[in-house]
Amino acid sequence: MLEVKDLRLYYATRKGVVRAVDKVSFTLEKGETLAIVGESGCGKSSMAKALIRLLPRNVHTYDGVVSLDGKNLMELSDEEFRREVRWRQISMVFQGAQNALNPVLKVGFQIAEPLMIQEGVPKEEALERARKALRMVGVHESFADRYPFELSGGMRQRAVIAMAMITNPKIIILDEPTSALDVITQANIMNLLKKIKQEREISYIFITHDIALSSELADRVAVMYAGQIVEFTDAEEFYTNPKHPYSQKLMASVPTLRSDKKLEFIPGAPPSLLNPPPGCRFHPRCDKAIPRCREEEPPEVAVKEKHYVKCWLYA
Repeated sequence: MLEVKDLRLYYATRKGVVRAVDKVSFTLEKGETLAIVGESGCGKSSMAKALIRLLPRNVHTYDGVVSLDGKNLMELSDEEFRREVRWRQISMVFQGAQNALNPVLKVGFQIAEPLMIQEGVPKEEALERARKALRMVGVHESFADRYPFELSGGMRQRAVIAMAMITNPKIIILDEPTSALDVITQANIMNLLKKIKQEREISYIFITHDIALSSELADRVAVMYAGQIVEFTDAEEFYTNPKHPYSQKLMASVPTLRSDKKLEFIPGAPPSLLNPPPGCRFHPRCDKAIPRCREEEPPEVAVKEKHYVKCWLYA
């Protein structure tokens, strides 16, 4: 349903050009969840903004192919994209519901607003549909008449999910939707997302740095490092047999309940996207690096069917 090819998003800053998203490619099927995992600062949220075209003013480069049902969205003007795609076909749950909601507008109006603006639905009808959307996500409809500060963190997150669902989009981008919540509320939100996916056949792009949490929802996994996708495969294959050295280190750092394993860590820190290292961007932290890793950027290699790795060890 969604095909992304060689997507680039660079930012212009006083210090130079930040290569936040650098030649990213992946696909997403109908009713599927793609988990995008990686350390903070690797470009996950920038990629989400590139897909929904919510770009800051300091964009240096923005190109590539984003194809939805065979139509290249990059060929649309900003106004056409706003009118035809954003929130109608692709919506987004932003990181931190407190910041995503306007503190001086009632919750029900904010949920109903996309219907009024995108589809021209009358205000009263839109507010009624907003109340139904709140009921669907497990919040009493009376909270539609309250302000965001009157809701708990879990309720605000559910309200933002209702806002993303209100126009029945094909794809919802979830940008760390549970990062600021306690463990119990986090589990409830994940169960809600599973229920919505099952009932509506919505596709998710689930952005997180929590490997264990991603396993709850993922059908496929894309591992992102320094602005690039370094591994792309089915979820079961990734969690049981990761191939890229970075993926292996990520999995080795996750504690398990049923086995006694020695936890590992990744030395060093992610590289600056202002001046990423030559060759493979992970080579300064990789204990399996070979001389070629330091000089040439690795190609994308198919190690199995539907399992791609950007690493010289498999080329």
